[in-house]
Amino acid sequence: MPSKIAQLSVTLPGESLKGSSELPFTLQQLKAAIPSECFVPSTGKSLFYFFLDISIISGLYAAAHALDSWFFWPVFWVIQGTMFWALFVVGHDCGHGSFSRYKWLNNLIGHISHTPILVPYHGWRISHRTHHQNTGNIETDESWYPVTETKYRSMNSLEKFLRFEFLMLFAYPVYLFKRSPERPEASHFNPNSDLFKPSEKWDVITSTICFSLMVALLGFLTYQWGFMWLVKYYAMPYLVFVAWLDLVTYLHHTEADIPWYRGKDWYFLKGALSTIDRDYGFINNIHHNIGTHVVHHIFLSIPHYHLLTANEAIKPILGDYYRKSKGSILGDFWRSSRLCHFVPDKGSPVYHKSKTELEG
Repeated sequence: MPSKIAQLSVTLPGESLKGSSELPFTLQQLKAAIPSECFVPSTGKSLFYFFLDISIISGLYAAAHALDSWFFWPVFWVIQGTMFWALFVVGHDCGHGSFSRYKWLNNLIGHISHTPILVPYHGWRISHRTHHQNTGNIETDESWYPVTETKYRSMNSLEKFLRFEFLMLFAYPVYLFKRSPERPEASHFNPNSDLFKPSEKWDVITSTICFSLMVALLGFLTYQWGFMWLVKYYAMPYLVFVAWLDLVTYLHHTEADIPWYRGKDWYFLKGALSTIDRDYGFINNIHHNIGTHVVHHIFLSIPHYHLLTANEAIKPILGDYYRKSKGSILGDFWRSSRLCHFVPDKGSPVYHKSKTELEG
């Protein structure tokens, strides 16, 4: 493993830090270093980004309709799918309460942002909350946690292909209906599933109704204008959006150097640091700084437009515990998919290992 880690284009902590059971700083020290205004959402600024995304999406649809050219459709799919992802990130802020101080407005904009791209806002918001509360915990994290060596050995060729090859980028719709592997099967649309508390029943029902109405609308429009309308105007951009969602989530939580914890060795701040920042180039702004992920996991209430400032404020304190990739997105994805297949069955912290490291 040392030879492989040496090849990683990321900022690595020293070996002495890897074995440390306690961090040399506290959550309070990190919070004190961040300007207080970073924790205050601006309703006007948040609405600006929401309406900007909506305007761009509308403009792209108008251009696609006017041109109706097979030379333009593939370009439209990529750009529009990317904008669907940007709109998802706006709803993501709503889910964390960092869009505004008003719960009703967060829920309203969250539904308006997520329903058109077939995301059940409350169902996703609640399971995503579980992910943030348990990041880096092999036993309780909700998404993109590693499989154990025993589980990896028991997987058949098809399961390994679906989990570790290209098709992993289209796993999200399956996750909505079945949840992550190795967790009790549960649907994001069923208010009685163990993803939710009884008090969250009507939130889940509300989002499920909105989701169903969107599916019905797509079915009606397809009936009116034909299957190719669905493919050109919705299905292909939706697939690009799903690929972005899975790619970004995978990259932020999958790296050979990221530690995973078990039992009492885990606590919130250690787990929150088990993620890595990525640079998406000019798409950083389109994706509302979602690549600035470490500080987001530490302080969920910071709006996306304050993440860069907050990140710079805490980096001197984090020191070697802060991780940021210096490679390309596609290169990082290829490398992680080749090196990160499983973690040891026992111990804490543990790190991803490659299938080539299996014994026997």
